[in-house]
Amino acid sequence: MLEKYKPIEFPQDESAHNCMVEWWYFNGHLKDASGHEYSFMDCLFKVDVHKCAVPILRQTPLKFLYFSHSLLSDINHNIFHSSLNPFLWFKRINFTKNDDKTYHLRNKYLDLKMVSTKELLLEGGQGYLKLGSKATYYYSLTNLKTSGRIKIKNRWVEVSGKSWMDHQWADANYSGDKWDWFSVQLNDDTEIICFAHDDNGAKTYLADIIYADGRQEYLKEVEVTPSVETWISSKTGAAYPTSWQIKIPARDIALNCVAKIKQQEVLFAYINYWEGALAVTGNFAGREVAGDAFMELVGYHTKK
Repeated sequence: MLEKYKPIEFPQDESAHNCMVEWWYFNGHLKDASGHEYSFMDCLFKVDVHKCAVPILRQTPLKFLYFSHSLLSDINHNIFHSSLNPFLWFKRINFTKNDDKTYHLRNKYLDLKMVSTKELLLEGGQGYLKLGSKATYYYSLTNLKTSGRIKIKNRWVEVSGKSWMDHQWADANYSGDKWDWFSVQLNDDTEIICFAHDDNGAKTYLADIIYADGRQEYLKEVEVTPSVETWISSKTGAAYPTSWQIKIPARDIALNCVAKIKQQEVLFAYINYWEGALAVTGNFAGREVAGDAFMELVGYHTKK
């Protein structure tokens, strides 16, 4: 667990920290000029190789190691691409910050400019969460206006849309944890982050809302319920629910979230997880709403 809480300072805390694990995560929902849909995720990880629980990483002579996971999905054609960059020098990091609100994300398949339109969201109100036996710093930029290009079938396609960014760091080992995580972007410019986190039976729930006018709320009562429908991986045997209902009773919120592509499993060493885009419909305080979301399912163990 992190020893002492220190308030997050922006932009200083955008940089790397001396901790066991840290990540800078982007996801997004894009369209081309014809209205075809795409989604992406790109996550840069930094780990202390002497503290982490991944044996293959401990074999490196460096103290800190950077690596990235990236995915790009062609929604209309039901095509999912994922790539892993296992070892990165810091100077080869995929994203840069151009000014106070503008980021540039670039890799083999993505070349995107993202401009933040809202203030950062400090999860839980402080950006410091206790998750069972551990704790983490955590903030998000929930509404990034995005433009640029993506590479589909060896051809660059101009796109635009909306993205999301997370930055999280901790002195904690997550290898045995399980979580169901959602970043929701409604069409009225309301965003919601919610998750259920399980640390060896100690469960933590969170639902933070940032409204179109920038007002934020931090709630701990949220229900994330999977449907009986699952996608079963032919590689790992893991069964991932692909349809969920999110309820936040205090704000009369009930959202139905359905995977746009079911086959979105990512494999890294002995770790497997599901990461991908969702279509969202439902009700928010008596009015009908719709939008997009991203889901991450971790801890769905292999059955082979």
